[in-house]
Amino acid sequence: MIMKKTVKKLLVAAAIVMGFALTSNAQELGVRFGDVSGGNVAIDGIFSTGEFSRIHADVSFGDGLGVDVLWDFIYRPLGGEAFNWYAGVGPYIYIHDPFWFGAVGELGLSYTFNSIPISLSLDWRPALSIVEETDFHAGGFGFNIRYVFAQ
Repeated sequence: MIMKKTVKKLLVAAAIVMGFALTSNAQELGVRFGDVSGGNVAIDGIFSTGEFSRIHADVSFGDGLGVDVLWDFIYRPLGGEAFNWYAGVGPYIYIHDPFWFGAVGELGLSYTFNSIPISLSLDWRPALSIVEETDFHAGGFGFNIRYVFAQ
């Protein structure tokens, strides 16, 4: 029964993210592994907002449903076109018992292959929970693998 509910949550989350990605000019879409809101695996998407900024969104699942939406206001090349570093901030929500709402920061490094449409990145996301309890979590490290739709 628990497995059935988890699969149903996964399918709903995947449908929402895929629908959003297909209608919003998604630049990259993939998976994030590590410490994320709601579990340790998330559907990960990048949506360009300009030459040097972007929206980085995750939908994660586990015991509940977690959504992170970050605005990476700095997105700059690092020693060439393939490596980039980024920094951003945004809200997160975790829907389960207990309910969590707060702000999350992001600092990361990405590498986009020139020969294949794949992007790999490592990032750190410290989080400040405001609702249901006030708490700070500094261990939000993750690894992202994404397919690049537009280069």
